[in-house]
Amino acid sequence: MPVTTPPITRLPQRAGVCFKHQHYDGIVQDQPDVGWFEVHAENYLGAGGKPFQMLSWIRERYALSIHGVGLSIGSHNGLDANHLARVAALVERFEPHSFSEHLAWSTHDNRFYSDLLPVPYNRETEDTVCAHINQVQDTLKRPMLLENPSNYLSLNTSTLSEAELLNNIVRRTGCGLLLDVNNVYISARNIGYSAEDYIRSLPTDRIGEMHLAGHLVDDADPADPLLIDTHDRAVCDDVWALYAFALETCGATPTLIEWDSNLPEWAELAADMQRAESLLNPSETVRCANA
Repeated sequence: MPVTTPPITRLPQRAGVCFKHQHYDGIVQDQPDVGWFEVHAENYLGAGGKPFQMLSWIRERYALSIHGVGLSIGSHNGLDANHLARVAALVERFEPHSFSEHLAWSTHDNRFYSDLLPVPYNRETEDTVCAHINQVQDTLKRPMLLENPSNYLSLNTSTLSEAELLNNIVRRTGCGLLLDVNNVYISARNIGYSAEDYIRSLPTDRIGEMHLAGHLVDDADPADPLLIDTHDRAVCDDVWALYAFALETCGATPTLIEWDSNLPEWAELAADMQRAESLLNPSETVRCANA
């Protein structure tokens, strides 16, 4: 009897947005046509209250992705069992269509850092990350998506490329990938490689979600500007172009507009979502326009 492999995501092949409490009243009133919403797990690890009431309302009406930012998948100290258990309880309660985390670390010796810190790309990291992903997937009883990071430097202890590491992790754990197109663009510009070649080298059939976001260009050194992942502004034209390339290379993939601070009015966020939707599902856009 053939073994059925669970899908890496059950999100609809549409564009979605991050759910922010500031937009809740308008969403309830208008119930806009949104493909899906995403929330950060760490904002919902309490016992209940107003945040849970709002998220319950969203989950009853829309597809949901839960995105972790604190599991510290790349930490050599091991996963925090209590934190993982709380995430598992959240996943069990809301049954999201997708769960994802970052290729990064953010804890050490019981200390928690506010940044997603880089890991060296080598066999030791590969073994560590694979063990942690297997632990997460066994606990959540579902496959997860691993997100590529934004990079600002190269570590001299790396012996693999990022794409090689991701390919190995996917092969060994059966997890999927979350392709953050903005992170690819940032890393390629900061480190100096082809963003297109990077995307081509990934296991495209295991990409279950894409992210788009805005970034800051720090041009203190005009000859060598640094791109910083900020999620506080609109997606730039170059990232939109790279997204179109990613869709051409990887196929239609659920896509999130990330905007976590300096939030715009709902109309501006919805406009970016519709722009992603028009690239993701061009035939549907044309059909609706001609209806």
